[in-house]
Amino acid sequence: MTLETFFKENPVIALAFSGGTDSSYLLYAALHYGARVRPYFIKSAFQPEFELKDALHLASELGVTVTVFEHDILTHDEVATNPKDRCYHCKTALFTLLKKLALADGYPLLIDGTNASDSFEDRPGMRALEELGVLSPLKLCGITKAEVRSLSKDAGLFTWDKPAYACLATRIPTDQPLTHDLLFRVEKAESILFEMGFSDFRIRVLNNIARLQLPSEQMVAVLDSRQALLSALEPYFTTVLLDLAGR
Repeated sequence: MTLETFFKENPVIALAFSGGTDSSYLLYAALHYGARVRPYFIKSAFQPEFELKDALHLASELGVTVTVFEHDILTHDEVATNPKDRCYHCKTALFTLLKKLALADGYPLLIDGTNASDSFEDRPGMRALEELGVLSPLKLCGITKAEVRSLSKDAGLFTWDKPAYACLATRIPTDQPLTHDLLFRVEKAESILFEMGFSDFRIRVLNNIARLQLPSEQMVAVLDSRQALLSALEPYFTTVLLDLAGR
């Protein structure tokens, strides 16, 4: 199957739109092949603000409007307690809500940006999507992440080389409860590193300690910026560690 075939067979669709590389290309492809598509962005404590800005920017360039809705995912105890299968419960809650909203808006089919490079291994959230009947056109068509980036570049999408960005909850160790304050602090700390020119990094939380994981080629730069970085992060984490294993 090709994406053209998929969208010809499914001309009216709702898209779970994150503003990332995969869902951005899917939005472009749906429009390119003449589908009536409505992108939905779920805003929760797990999504940093820049993801919403990127989603709105990309959609604006393509001439479509994003439906943004907020949901307090931490009201779900099975998510807030942060068990090993947190992602399964999170996806179940959010995509159940999204399916209801899309159906009420006249969009009976919901798709997402899972691609052919994504594996079900250690990805309980993907099991939730399968149970809910969410289709993944990129995966169905055998399109890998590398191919999505290449196709996105050819299409002129600014998201073609956007680094993968897992939700903020992945920064917190399993079984450490998730709170709005902790997620906010992680988001602010990571935004500081972005502003200082670092990329493709993660801040991992150990209790209330920030452990920085950066690509090895950026370690010298982070050490050169040590004092400025410590000062900037102090309102959010008073202890900051550098993971020498890199990312």
